[in-house]
Amino acid sequence: MIISALPSSPEEHQYFSKEIGNLMDSKLAPQTEVKEAQDDNEIPESDPKPHDGRPQSYSMMDPKMRRIYGEFYRELYFSENKVLDTKTQELISIAASLVSKCQGCLEGHIKKALQSGASEQEISEALCIAAAVNAAAIIDISDIAARNLNLNHFPSDGPRFRGA
Repeated sequence: MIISALPSSPEEHQYFSKEIGNLMDSKLAPQTEVKEAQDDNEIPESDPKPHDGRPQSYSMMDPKMRRIYGEFYRELYFSENKVLDTKTQELISIAASLVSKCQGCLEGHIKKALQSGASEQEISEALCIAAAVNAAAIIDISDIAARNLNLNHFPSDGPRFRGA
């Protein structure tokens, strides 16, 4: 279906909204297929173990959105069409988990990196890259603040200050 113009009446709007909704629903895997796939491919959970009766992870996410996220996650990490090998994906995921401050993600990706053959040195390098990127982000943000506030506490002739 190709929509060439915006709906001009409430009836047309309702019709197209319903058609687009049906089209989107048809792109989603049926719930039964997702449940079967979840058994085969674990989806990472942030703080997966309940503590003192608190709800488990994903308890605030609508089931439909949780299913869509699960499909996305499985396609990224478990698809036959993925480009990066599992070890490389997990090393990148370690760095991303650190920068995004996701403890559950970090632990899960370190375990998977080790399982996929990552060495201690490779994991250490991923950690150091995350630290370097995060440190650079702090410098970048403070440079912007200094520029906005017209501050120059410690003048520098470094490459960032040569008009680049």
